[in-house]
Amino acid sequence: MTSTRGPGPLARISVFFPMWNEEEYIERAVTAASVTCRELVESGQVMDYEVIVVDDASTDRTPQIAAALAADDEHVRVVTHPVNRKLGGSMRSGFEAAKGDVVLYTDADLPFEMRELVRALRVLQTYEVDIVSAYRLDRTGEGPRRAVYSFLYNGLVRAMFGTHVRDVNFAFKLVRREVLDHVALRSEGSFIDAELLVRAQKAGFQVLQIGVDYFPRTRGVSTLSSLGVIRTMLSEMWTLRRELRTLPARPTK
Repeated sequence: MTSTRGPGPLARISVFFPMWNEEEYIERAVTAASVTCRELVESGQVMDYEVIVVDDASTDRTPQIAAALAADDEHVRVVTHPVNRKLGGSMRSGFEAAKGDVVLYTDADLPFEMRELVRALRVLQTYEVDIVSAYRLDRTGEGPRRAVYSFLYNGLVRAMFGTHVRDVNFAFKLVRREVLDHVALRSEGSFIDAELLVRAQKAGFQVLQIGVDYFPRTRGVSTLSSLGVIRTMLSEMWTLRRELRTLPARPTK
């Protein structure tokens, strides 16, 4: 298992975006990630970076825009799904494609200011943790339905798996390579955020949380609170719970 700890700059950082029909957001997202990553390189904190777009069989102009961005910048790569695999499948593809010592996953609509990556990386290294998972400081912008849904879901995950992560599904996870080398993700749906944290903590990896300002989506459509998505999440939750009952915990470092 490769170690990402130790003195000196990181060899590479990866940022990836799962995208389905995000033509209104893709250029802004890729530009924001690229600017912040270049700042990390210029400051000597990392030596190289990559920005990955996971196109989940989009039917709008997302594939064409992604291809143009990759053609203009060698640091931008595109992973294309021939069929739609939902959020879980897209995150699995992103983590598998990423080559960085640390990997950030987030959404194309930029739910936080991308410069928070600088702070998250500093926290990851200073406190020598394995995952930095952000939570939203103010969620009033997402509406009462989503707020209630998130409150119930976070409580259910805590009760079933003993996690203490306060905003499980927020799209801000900064993950060390060691975690990805050890943890095998299986979810195809939106439960994958919780699965990553639960499996990592079960394996003895440490998660630290930071609060960030939240910027809700203003364009496009979010499907995370649809009945179909919720049914899939609950099904995958019960599957993981049954599986973990048979697995021994990895000794804490």
